[in-house]
Amino acid sequence: MNPILRIEHLTKVYPNGVQALTDVSFDVPRGQFVAVIGLSGSGKSTLLRCINRLVEPTSGKVIFDGVDVTACNDAALRRVRRRIGMIFQHFNLVNRSPVVTNVLAGRLGYVNPVWSLINRFSPADMAKANAQLERVGLADKAGNRADALSGGQQQRVGIARALMQDPALILADEPVASLDPVLAHSIMKHLDQINRDDGVTVLCSLHFLDLVHAYADRVVALNDGKLMFDGLPSEIDDAKFKEIYGKEAERVG
Repeated sequence: MNPILRIEHLTKVYPNGVQALTDVSFDVPRGQFVAVIGLSGSGKSTLLRCINRLVEPTSGKVIFDGVDVTACNDAALRRVRRRIGMIFQHFNLVNRSPVVTNVLAGRLGYVNPVWSLINRFSPADMAKANAQLERVGLADKAGNRADALSGGQQQRVGIARALMQDPALILADEPVASLDPVLAHSIMKHLDQINRDDGVTVLCSLHFLDLVHAYADRVVALNDGKLMFDGLPSEIDDAKFKEIYGKEAERVG
């Protein structure tokens, strides 16, 4: 079976000269839960954002479900992004809007652009939004302003929004970095359920190895923009941990 995602020699150099990624290549089979690890500044966020072209790669290719994302024009990219859900570290919600409106934003790639400007959605989309809020335990918060929710609740809104896209792939960019350990496990359990029950492929950047070992099928590790490790969580022993993180390993551990 062809992989759902193929990264080929991906390189990103920002205009200020920062080399964020250097010749990164790997494939992701359908349905896999992949943890992307590395220090802050290692290239994790850039990698995820290059996949859906929130960041434009400098060179290399991203192939998603047989489509060369890096070669897509605007219309084709819009179609690709429909099927790639994105979950952000800082939630990326419209704080003053109701929770259900934030969730419905996940359908914007499917509706007439004119309708989207006035938040006009079908009864089916409204029912779907409420069902996704029920799934993440927030059905009773649909009418609340997003900024009235706790951090963990806001991240669950972000998950519900991503699910509105009927995604084949979810990119989670450090989704638990701003949450305490209990809330972090709560969010990771939702992602795990989506991966296992819905068959959605997940790429999730993480800092903490306990979460990696608890939820990931596979680990991709970056250091200074380079691929340092690609394998099973169980293969990361102390020696491999030090190899991945280098001289910062003691501080991280």
